[in-house]
Order: sequence, then structure tokens, then C-alpha cells
Amino acid sequence: MERKRETKVGELIRRLKYNKSAVFGLIFVLILILCAILANYIAPNNPTPSPPELFKSLKPGFWSKHGIKGMPLGTDALGRCVFSRILYGARVSLSVGFIAVGIALLFGITFGTIAGYYGGWVDTIIMRIVDIMFAFPALLLAIVIVAVIGQGLDKTMVALGIVYTPQMARIIRSSVLYIKEMEYIEVQKAIGSSNWRVIFRHVLPNSIAPVIVYGTLMMATAILDCAALGFLGLGAQPPTPEWGAMLSKSYTYIVGGAWWAATFPGVAILFAVLGLNLLGDGLRDILDPRLKT
Repeated sequence: MERKRETKVGELIRRLKYNKSAVFGLIFVLILILCAILANYIAPNNPTPSPPELFKSLKPGFWSKHGIKGMPLGTDALGRCVFSRILYGARVSLSVGFIAVGIALLFGITFGTIAGYYGGWVDTIIMRIVDIMFAFPALLLAIVIVAVIGQGLDKTMVALGIVYTPQMARIIRSSVLYIKEMEYIEVQKAIGSSNWRVIFRHVLPNSIAPVIVYGTLMMATAILDCAALGFLGLGAQPPTPEWGAMLSKSYTYIVGGAWWAATFPGVAILFAVLGLNLLGDGLRDILDPRLKT
């Protein structure tokens, strides 16, 4: 059994190495994680100096002779180092991604598995609630939830987790509906295995591949939605360095020539989402049994 498991892991690693999009995506994600972990050591400046150093306001970066030493990407309107705030903002984005997707996984897998496995009136009730939630645009529903429970980064994570739960529930339900009809599941029922044993030992382990793929893609969506809520002032509150909030506070300065204050946070969002999407697409190709040769 152990040797068989090692063989499967080796096969996944081999397929990963030959999937260029997954490798590039993994590199981007690892860089993002390292920036978040090592921000205290990499960042050249305090991302939230108090009081603000207004004499450094909107100074350019390394490309200009008028730049300030130690601030390679320039400064924002309050004289804060854009590079340092982007590094610390990676922590916020990763936290939102992991926690929001974690909430969606917890509730989505629970309700989706129950609906798919037991069927009947249980399935009907759960799926009708899911359909009602799908009737609202995701970002609009997140805005409504944040407006109800209050502003702040923690509230944003909860709101996004609730918004993503129906999507995860529907994905896991479709897998469970297929797997529960397999012959080995019928054998387990015939020998007297309890429903919970069948679910946790056989159904869930064989349903997890699409969840892993979609969870990775959902993290990219969470970063974008968090940035959108931050742009609207409903996400992370000042002076927390969050990429969407940085865009919201700086985009008006582009016309005045201080393009770097909004451009570099936007580029950070671009690369984070691109990396997660490439990794998710690569994992889909690797874990899809129909694509194995």
C-alpha cells in the first residue's frame, strides 16, 4: 500500500514537471508565499510609518534621479514605501485567499456531500438554497454581507467564504452523485459499512481532486474580490497595506504623473491571480484521469 501511494505521488510529480503552466504558476505562488513570510526581512521600510512622512509624498522610484534611496518603487500620497506595502500586502491577500476558501471548503464540502449522498428532500432543500444564492452576483452578495456584518478584513474573509460556499457545494455534490453509484460503494453498503464510514473512507477521498483544482482557482477569485471590496472601502481598513485599498487611494494620482502608486499594486494583483490560475489549470490537467496517458 505504501509503495503504491509513493508511486502515485511520483506520477503526480512527474506530470507536474512536464506541465509548464503548472510549473510557472507554482513558481509565482511560491514567490508570493515567500514575500509574505519574509516581508519583515525583505521590506526596506515600515509600511505604515506614524506619523506619515509627507515630505516624501509621491516620489518616483529607481527609474528617476529624483527618487528616494531605499524606496525602489516610489512612494504613495502619504510618503509610504510602495514596495514595502506591496510585500506586506501579500500577507493580506494570502490570508484572504486561504481563509475565504477554507470557509467555503468547510461548508461547501459538508452540505454538498450530504446533499449528494443522501438525496431526496435533503438534497432538494440544500440545492434550492444554493440556487437562491446563485441568483445574486457574487460581488454584490459579498457587498451586502459586509454591509450587514460590518467592514474590516475579517468580515471580508467571512463574506467571501459564504459567497463561495454554493459553488463548492455544487462541485462536490456532482462528484458524490457519480461516485456513490460505483460498484465498490455498493459492496461497502452490502457488507454493512455505515454511511459515515462510506463517506469518509471512500466517497470523499475520491471526490477531492476537483475540489483541489477549483479551490486553487477560487483563491485567485478571492484575491480579486478582496481587491474590489478594498477599492470600494469595504475591505481592509487604513492603514492596512492591502492591494485593492492601495489602488483605491492612488488611482487619482495617475493623471498627475504619479502612475507608480497605483500601477505596482495592480501588477501585484495581476501576477498573483495569473500564478494561481496557471497552477489551477495545471492541476486540473494533472488530476483529470481522462488526460492520463
